[in-house]
Amino acid sequence: MTYKTAGKRIFVIGILVMMVLVFSKPVYAAEENGNVQTQEMAENGDSAGDRAMAAALVVGLAAAAGAVGMGIAISKSSEGISRQPEAEGKIRTTLMLGLVFIETAIIYALIVAILIIFVM
Repeated sequence: MTYKTAGKRIFVIGILVMMVLVFSKPVYAAEENGNVQTQEMAENGDSAGDRAMAAALVVGLAAAAGAVGMGIAISKSSEGISRQPEAEGKIRTTLMLGLVFIETAIIYALIVAILIIFVM
């Protein structure tokens, strides 16, 4: 399996999971502040569970995409170093800079998740 086909499969699975989460209706009774709500109230109201699910989805997808990106970057840099050992320093520096940018995107997703939980 190549990186392109694996990336496409992960992307399609992620889209399918998001569609299921977005288009599925809650069929459970939500409990908030000790009061059991009916299904109609749970569908119309904004519950803490919905915010938690959105935050988990944001962080989970960002972390998964970041992990795949980091794995591909490390693999390609290892290939580059093995092909041109004299360019090891430049390749390693570029790799570290790229990994920092990928990790920054994941941290931004964590900040968005925190904002979803506490502000919205």
